[in-house]
Formats: sequence, structure tokens, C-alpha cells
Amino acid sequence: MSAGPPRLKTGSMQNDALVQNTITALPAAQWFDQAAEAALGGMLSAIAEALAELHPEGRGRVLRAMIHLRPNDSYRRVWVVEQDASPARAAAIEGAYVPSATAWRLVTEHGTGLSIDVQLGTLRPWLPGGAKEIADAAAPGGFDSAETRDRLRERDATHVHVVPLRLPGGVLVGMVSFEARCPSAFAEVLFPACHARLQLLSDLAAPYLAELPARSSPEPRLDDLLPVIGRSTAELVDLLRVFAQQDETLVIAGPTGVGKSRLARWCHAQSRRNARAFETLDLLSVPEELQMAELFGWRRGAFTGAVKDTAGAIARADGGTLFVDEIDKLSRNAQAGLLRVLEERLYRPLGDAAGDRRANVRFIIGTNQNLLESVRLGRFREDLYYRINVLPVRVPALAERCDEIPQWVSYMLARRHREGDGQGEAQIAADAVLLFTAAPWPGNLRQLDNIVRRAYAMALVESRGKSGALVLERRHAERALAYESDAGALPLVEHLRRAARAFVIEAERLRGSGAPLSLDLADAFRGLILHAAVEKLGSSEDAFRLLGQEGLVKGRNHHKVLRRELEKVAELCRAVGEKPVELPGDPPPAG
Repeated sequence: MSAGPPRLKTGSMQNDALVQNTITALPAAQWFDQAAEAALGGMLSAIAEALAELHPEGRGRVLRAMIHLRPNDSYRRVWVVEQDASPARAAAIEGAYVPSATAWRLVTEHGTGLSIDVQLGTLRPWLPGGAKEIADAAAPGGFDSAETRDRLRERDATHVHVVPLRLPGGVLVGMVSFEARCPSAFAEVLFPACHARLQLLSDLAAPYLAELPARSSPEPRLDDLLPVIGRSTAELVDLLRVFAQQDETLVIAGPTGVGKSRLARWCHAQSRRNARAFETLDLLSVPEELQMAELFGWRRGAFTGAVKDTAGAIARADGGTLFVDEIDKLSRNAQAGLLRVLEERLYRPLGDAAGDRRANVRFIIGTNQNLLESVRLGRFREDLYYRINVLPVRVPALAERCDEIPQWVSYMLARRHREGDGQGEAQIAADAVLLFTAAPWPGNLRQLDNIVRRAYAMALVESRGKSGALVLERRHAERALAYESDAGALPLVEHLRRAARAFVIEAERLRGSGAPLSLDLADAFRGLILHAAVEKLGSSEDAFRLLGQEGLVKGRNHHKVLRRELEKVAELCRAVGEKPVELPGDPPPAG
């Protein structure tokens, strides 16, 4: 993690009191929410000043302001300031508000802000030289979507103004949107009057919003669908908890095996549609020629083998949620059909002459591919990409969530023990957990589950006829991992990077409790290496010789060095609230 956002330079802005106040507030922020409140407070004040100057009688009003932090296109955080803070209104508008996928597309394409007239369905990007209306609102991802306009009308918004969130150098990390209620003629005057000031405040705030950590969340609520939430994914789960309440399309991206399907089911369970069906359409298992049929259903005789009427995935998920996994495997014809469903909420089963049917379903999309790259390569329709790319999130690989591995191992072991009607309790030795944590997991959670099952089977064989709890020992884990051809494939430097990420994750957690984790404690790594070597070889002398410290052994100084290095390990353990390591083998002599 960097040392923090750069300090702001006032320069020619010294005469603007509003900008000065924001400059003062942002460096004082320690958390993302504090920076977000400071940034939006300054921007709302800028709009209020423009409103008062243009029309003191108050013909227009900003309803809410939103920060959408989405570096690399995936949502990371959302922050909303609602101007009407009454409890009833706050309950009615709870959640994140995305003006439209078109807004984000135009911001990324032009690198500038835009205004949306909800009533007319027009968009005006703020290009150099002023606003320029887009003549074709039905362009890919265009604002002709009745569903998007209806959502904004439900929130009383007649206009939306969007400002890019840019780091120094122009790197786009998100956008800030303002929903307003005012006459169209007045909006055409209001936003030009304050756009430059809003962009300036957004540019000032961007480094802080991108760099500052979120406050530590309360203890997460676990359930059968989401039994493990580590520090590395707590923020993602908080975001999904909000997105689950929306009806907009949710895209869950991430490597194979990270748990996208589980998260999709969890989002459905958290949604207002949870009393209705959850359906999964895994396109990896559906041949291209049958994708349309599986998606829309068919009538008897529609094609060879269609011997009876069959409902498709959309009909089976009616009123509920449809999870379309491996969306990149969708054929071009099926892409066109899905696009129509998303735009018009209409579809027709194959061979059905009775007419269109309405699709009452919330879509969740899963992919392990970079869909935007697939668009550039001509493999995925651009218009479909922008239709589904409304609420995109990325699930990190297990290598980025190593803090969760011990919890997942315990959960998977207990589940496997229950499945096998095991008696008593299944336990796992601490050194076995450490072995799992240090191993590479290119197959992510799916691979980890398979290895835990394999290790459990080996422990079960050894425990036959023995009383007491079943214990999965280190040797069981080693043998289970030995069957993986790439179990040791990661180079040493990558293992060290994993350890570094774990250190940073722990530092973030402790920062939330007001006790920073000093970088000096990283010196304990030498002691951990020595501990591992002594543990493996059973002798401190052999350990020092292995690590090229023959001179310390000859001078009989290795015991003193070992004690000193293990004291650093103990200090680190105390800082993070863990039990100090115990050293097997020959203890150093007294004195």
C-alpha cells in the first residue's frame, strides 16, 4: 500500500473559498467515507451556489450525489449522499444508483463528463469547447432504455450530471453522478455554470478516494451460502449486499473456481426476489446450436428431437434470478437474442407462433474472461457488453485471499465429515493448515475443496478402528498435495509476494482498530525461515548450515542468533494476536 495520496497544491485556486475548504478537508481524511463526504459536500455546495446565483427562487434541486469508484472497470466502492434524509425516503431509495451503463461508456470513451435529460433521453458529453449532444441515443448501450429511464423517474430525477473521477495523468478510476429535478431549460444553464468547478473538485478528491481504506466493517453475517468472509473480501461482500437489492444486471468476474456461482446464489438470497426461483445456465456445458433453445425454451417440433414443449431458463426463473455463467461462450445468434431480452424484456420460445412473452427475471452474469477484450477481438457484441456491464465486480483469486484459506479448509473438512456421516468431530492440525496456506491454488476454491477431500480420505483410512476425533495431520495434507502436478509450481518470489499481500491485509485490519502494523515487524521473516528450517531438519545446527551460516555454527553463536530472531517472531505474533511459534528439536543451551 502506498504511503497515501499526494498533498494538494493550491496554486491559482487560492481565491476560491469552496476549493480551499475542500483542500483542507481531504488531507485530514483517514478513511474513504471521510474523503467521500468531503468531496461530495464541496461539489453539492458548488451546485447550490450556482443555483442561488442563477435562480434564487429555487427552480431546481439536486436530489442526491454518488461516487462510483470502479478502477479497471469493476466496482470497488459506492458512496451516496441523499439530500432528503427523511427515514421514509432513505428506506425507499436505499442502495446504489447507477444512472445508466451509457454514462460510464461515454465517460470512458471521451474522458469527460456528460449530462442526461431523462425526459428526452438525450446525452450531452462535455467535450472540449462545450457540450455536444449525441444525435443517436440508440448507439451501443444508448440511453433509449425505457427501464433505465423508469428507474430514474422513480427517484424523481429529471436530469443526471456525471463527472469523471481521474487520477493525476488522466487515469480514470470512476465517476461522480448528480441526480437533479429541474426544468430542462434550467438544467441547460445550471450544469454549464458549475461543470468546470465540479471537475476540479473531483480531480482533487480522486487520489484520496482511490487510496484511502474503508473503515473496518462490523463482524460479517455468515450463512451456508457464504460461510467464510475474510478481510480480503469483506469490502466486496458489503458492495454485493447493496447490489443484491437492485434489479440491474450484475456481472461477477473472476478466475475459474473462485466461487462465482456461490456468490450469485447468495445475491439472489439477499434480493427481493428470493422467494422465487434461482436458475443457472452454464454455457460451458451447452453446445452452441442449443444455446437459444436452452435460454428461451421450445415448442414441440421446433427442431429435430423436440418431442414436447419445454420451458427455457428464462421461463424457469420467472420472477426470480437467472445466473448465466461463462457468458463469453454465448454464440453470436444467442447474443442477439439475449440483447433483445435485456432491452425490451421480451423473448419468444423456438417454434412458438403465439407471440412474445415478457421476461420477468433479474440477470446475474458470470465470466472468467476480460469481456471488453473479447469485444475488441470481435468475439463479443459491443452493444451486449454495455447492456450487461451495469454492476460489474471482480472476485479475487484465492492467491489474493490467503487470509481466508484456514477458514475455508476448516469449513470444507467439517462439511465433508458431515457428508460421510462421520462420528464426532473432524479436526485439522495447525501445521497442516500452514501447509495449505502456503500452497499455490491455481484452481482456487474448487481445487482446495478437492485437496481437502483427498486429505480427509487419507486421514479416514488411518483412523479406522481408532477412537477419538478424526485429525487431518500434516502428512495427510502433504500426500494429498503431492498428487497435484503443479503443487510446487510457483517460484519463490511469487510465494514471497503472497506473504507480502498477507502482511498488507493484516496491516489494513489493524489500522481499522487504531493499532498500525509497523513495517519493522517484517524483520520477523528471518526468524520464520529459521523456524521452518529447524522444524524440517530437527536441528538448529543443520538449519544454520542449510542456510549458509556455517560460520555461526563454528563460532557457537547460532543459538544466540536463533533466540534473537525468534524474539522478533514473538513480537510479530503479539502484534497480530496470534500464538507464538514453538520450536521443535534441540533447545538452545541456558546462558
